[in-house]
Amino acid sequence: MARWHPPGPWSRPQAARVLGDGDVAEALSVCALDPVGSVLAASRIVEATRLSHSGGQVWGFPAQGPLVAICWAGANLVPVVPSQGADRAEALDAFAALARRFGRRASSIVGERSAALGLWDRLSEHWPAARDIRDDQPSLMIDRAPDVEPDPAVRRSVPAELPLVLPACVRMFVEEVGYSPVAAGGNAYADRVRGLITSGRSFVRVDGGAAAAPPPPGTGAPLVGDPLAGLAPERVVVFKAELGAVTPEVAQVQGVWVDPRFRGRRLSESGMAAVVEITRREIAPIVSLYVNAYNERALATYRRVGFEQVGTFATVLF
Repeated sequence: MARWHPPGPWSRPQAARVLGDGDVAEALSVCALDPVGSVLAASRIVEATRLSHSGGQVWGFPAQGPLVAICWAGANLVPVVPSQGADRAEALDAFAALARRFGRRASSIVGERSAALGLWDRLSEHWPAARDIRDDQPSLMIDRAPDVEPDPAVRRSVPAELPLVLPACVRMFVEEVGYSPVAAGGNAYADRVRGLITSGRSFVRVDGGAAAAPPPPGTGAPLVGDPLAGLAPERVVVFKAELGAVTPEVAQVQGVWVDPRFRGRRLSESGMAAVVEITRREIAPIVSLYVNAYNERALATYRRVGFEQVGTFATVLF
């Protein structure tokens, strides 16, 4: 993290400052107060200490004295602040001031609900309008064996499967966010998927021959522009999930998706059970995720697997 800027002369005792290498341990200790709620920020900090170009900054509050709050500022803005007290409002004020100073570079604000929405309240008059605000996202976790029998066909994907996995990730992203992450060109999204695969954080069930698996009644038509529609490829990603954020204590699952032609068969339940089992055995003892409250089907699936709600997230999308 040596390339991160030191605090400037504008720092004040109740301002926030950009943290450096010497602040990493203290920043992670703030995250450790709520390891599930702060896993996004903590994982980005850990990654930044290993990379020569971090792609982001960590802001700390206050500018002087022991840290009580931090905020990851990269592709996402992720505040980690006290749950209550005067420090909470002051920390959000300070992070909002830094965000205004540096300008909007993040594609979202995400984190514990009151912190994420509180930060957006302070920025909404200064930044362009949000594209979507998802203000009720139950945060779930499981720290034991799943209640559902794991799917033995779910495993880690391998680098040679990138041509299979990447289209599935793009289709999931379009369904979830509403636009294609590769529409503007460039390799950033493909590089992200490739990195998840090579780091052992991408899970798939790959079956052969989609023609033998017509969509169950009521699942609807394939997505418009679906490259697999009408085809019978030799192999197809039926289920996928990734670990989007990982610390030694918590692994957060993201990007859960089942091919529309295979939905209605409870593959997401057995698939998630397999992800939980492998992750807890080999990566971290706690598995977490967050999901939109209106997605009642997904919530019911995760609860059948054994996940329990421990908090609420919110996401502001730009």
